[in-house]
Amino acid sequence: MAPVARIRSVVLDCPDPRALAEFYAHVLGGTPRAEDDDWVVLEVPGGIRLAFQRAEGFVPPQWPRADQDSQQFHLDLDAGSTWAEMDAAQEKVLALGAGPLDLDDEGGKRDFRVYADPAGHPFCLCRIESA
Repeated sequence: MAPVARIRSVVLDCPDPRALAEFYAHVLGGTPRAEDDDWVVLEVPGGIRLAFQRAEGFVPPQWPRADQDSQQFHLDLDAGSTWAEMDAAQEKVLALGAGPLDLDDEGGKRDFRVYADPAGHPFCLCRIESA
């Protein structure tokens, strides 16, 4: 089946587009490019494009609630294949300003941990076992 369209950007609403783009640049790489005070684009190495849009009156999602005032989606980020890589990635995102939401990996039985970015959007660091 031929696609109708391709994804151009994943856009996150936030109160401060520049600050959130800088956070994700430190986490994922790339250099934020501000088109104006209300729209900043981050082209992540590998072709992914995240954009950050100012939303006045922004209210962060509430994780793990599933009602209408809660998250609409979240990002899963590959933090490596070992627990040491996962721990190192966790230390870095917390130092960059991420907030812990659910760090219980159930003694190594669960391959993800959940955080909030500085604007409150949930994201996961995932341990991806190499094939």
